[in-house]
Amino acid sequence: MKTSSYLTRIAAAIALSAAALGSQAATAAPVKNIVLVHGYFADGSGWQAVSKILARDGYKVSVVQEPETSFGDDVQATTRVIDAQDGPSILVGHSYGGAVVTEAGNDDKVAGLVYVAAFQPDTGESPLELTKKIPPATKAIKATADGHLYIDPANFHEDFAADLPASEASFMAISQVTPAAQSFGVPIKHAAWRTKPSWALVATADRAINPDLERFMTQRAGSKTVEIDSSHVAYMSHPAAVAKLIEQAATQSSKE
Repeated sequence: MKTSSYLTRIAAAIALSAAALGSQAATAAPVKNIVLVHGYFADGSGWQAVSKILARDGYKVSVVQEPETSFGDDVQATTRVIDAQDGPSILVGHSYGGAVVTEAGNDDKVAGLVYVAAFQPDTGESPLELTKKIPPATKAIKATADGHLYIDPANFHEDFAADLPASEASFMAISQVTPAAQSFGVPIKHAAWRTKPSWALVATADRAINPDLERFMTQRAGSKTVEIDSSHVAYMSHPAAVAKLIEQAATQSSKE
């Protein structure tokens, strides 16, 4: 009788443990929402190829069209899209968009961060401060009289999008967004990568952000990092590699 009672208790304990494990597995569903944030001089349309791959693979993609009128406006525009999602999201930033996601990524709905040839400032640090530490190769970024930035169209292909067809880069040059210069010097209030898992892509032929600066930032943040031979617009010239990294983040964030 004692043996039978003991075995009954053991069986009950095993059943409870299995139920608990099943409950945990049910809550670890893959992240299916992807929010993409562009950087300076381009707009959200540049994410089209990456978006198509992600959508084909079953992800719900949202592209932020931040106004680039101020850093606060850009963070607010990004948070608005994050909050509209029906569950956790992977937040992806390119270039200056990396600074935006570093701040907006503190939102509770953000499960992980992906940086694509992007700035990863620390708390109290701005992209401007980072570029002073390790300057980029380009000297073609100019300022307008009213405090906005642009890339000299004569240098746009070489310094921004060298691995895109010349005709595509030419159109990007004449349709470029001119961001407010002051947004580049705004320090981060709290770096989300300090509390959220992060992934990063270093573009080894980048002339807009020094590849060594990209490496410094990803190593400091402890981001899971890949390197590809790409210009600054890796998300346009290597969409398959960028989408693969984003999908890795979505899969692995569900296990964090």
